[in-house]
Amino acid sequence: MSKESHMELNTVAINIPEGCNIILGQTHFIKTAEDLYEIVATSVPQAKFGIAFTEASGPCLIRTEGNDKSLIAACVDALQAIGAGHVFCVYLRNVFPINILNQIKSCSEVCCIYCATANALEVIVASTAQGKGILGVIDGSSPKGVETNEDRITRKDFLRKIGYKL
Repeated sequence: MSKESHMELNTVAINIPEGCNIILGQTHFIKTAEDLYEIVATSVPQAKFGIAFTEASGPCLIRTEGNDKSLIAACVDALQAIGAGHVFCVYLRNVFPINILNQIKSCSEVCCIYCATANALEVIVASTAQGKGILGVIDGSSPKGVETNEDRITRKDFLRKIGYKL
């Protein structure tokens, strides 16, 4: 027989370091931090990054990897604020999520990606007697209108300027 319990919802604002992007996701195994390290390091060797992963059983530690101590520390801060198990955080500098996102999605222990962004970010966290879990994210701002022809031209020019389109 199931027992009814209380659930509380909160939002946690994430402080993304200047010039960085974050990838936030759910995973399920202790080797996640090392596997994500290998993915980032071999996909974009010049990337600076930090990785942290929260265990959800046993010692329930935050495991870390990366090649930039300040980004590793920022990942730890974000995951401590969220407080949920089986979550990973990757902060990236000198690389965009688009360069590694498919490789991260293909990592066998990654269950889902909540976001890959440089925008203002809030994480919606549910808390129960058992622990905490991420329900979703608020990534950036709400839409302010519909793209005009001028906006379309600006978007296409920008993509070419940064080398993502010919």
